[in-house]
Amino acid sequence: MLMRFELFPDLQPFRNGRLKVSPVHEIYWEECGNPKGKAAVVLHGGPGGGISPFLKRLHDPSRYRIVVFDQRGCGQSTPLGELDGNTTGELVHDIEKLRQHLGISRWQVVGGSWGSTLALAYAQEFPARVDELIVRGVFLGDTEEIGWFYQNGASWLFPDAWEQFIAPIPENERHDLVAAHHKRLTGSNREEQLASARAWSQWEGTTISLLPDLSRVQKFGEERFATVFAGIECHYFMNQCFLAQGQLLQNAARIADIPGVIVQGRYDVVTPVRSAYRLSRAWPRAILDIVADAGHTATEPGIADGLVRATGSFLR
Repeated sequence: MLMRFELFPDLQPFRNGRLKVSPVHEIYWEECGNPKGKAAVVLHGGPGGGISPFLKRLHDPSRYRIVVFDQRGCGQSTPLGELDGNTTGELVHDIEKLRQHLGISRWQVVGGSWGSTLALAYAQEFPARVDELIVRGVFLGDTEEIGWFYQNGASWLFPDAWEQFIAPIPENERHDLVAAHHKRLTGSNREEQLASARAWSQWEGTTISLLPDLSRVQKFGEERFATVFAGIECHYFMNQCFLAQGQLLQNAARIADIPGVIVQGRYDVVTPVRSAYRLSRAWPRAILDIVADAGHTATEPGIADGLVRATGSFLR
């Protein structure tokens, strides 16, 4: 068995704060590690997730200045769950505003799942500000990917969990499950909203790892987490992630000179390996690391190992 790299210890921020990014939104941020180290920003997933301790354990804290933040409407950012002014383009510019606010000239950008989408969009918009790019569980924001997970595809692998996902939706609306859930998540019926939010959130919580994790499924069903997570995520997917179809692949030439690593679980059901493979062909400077015994979530040992190896490789 191959020896795997360990995550770095839990970190407390040496600095944190809030940044007003629009008349409506204020984002919460933290800095950890070495204030004089190599700068890296780690983007959380979702959309609708938030900062977790795990995100701060991928970099050597003695050599990296690690930046994390809660995206609009997430975590400690305010207003919680707000959808107005919450688009991919605005999140990309929030990253740039934060870089300027912290006085960082260039940084490494790391993102997994939805964070990979955002990392790619940011790097393509501001390539001169990116030293390296590390993405995991690649999601390109295309309609085929959304359809695979929320309409027909992953349902074949998890038919039992799928029954729970579609349960709040009448049969005559199941031809477009994203739209049907969106209708309930943004509606005024609180009982329907919560049922939809839990079904949406726990569908993802059930499928994101190769092996089941009941505690994670229960967490994803908690009212506060589920309503924010499902509300924001469905908002983005209802709007095709505010990206043109094929945009991130078509604009790959913009990151052609940026070195990178793509870490991808072979058995990722949420964002299947095809997207990572296609990205690697459009971005020759990236190393594709397919983890043979992993699904989607970064906390799986093989994925975490690949990410720690990737961040370490850019210190040499």
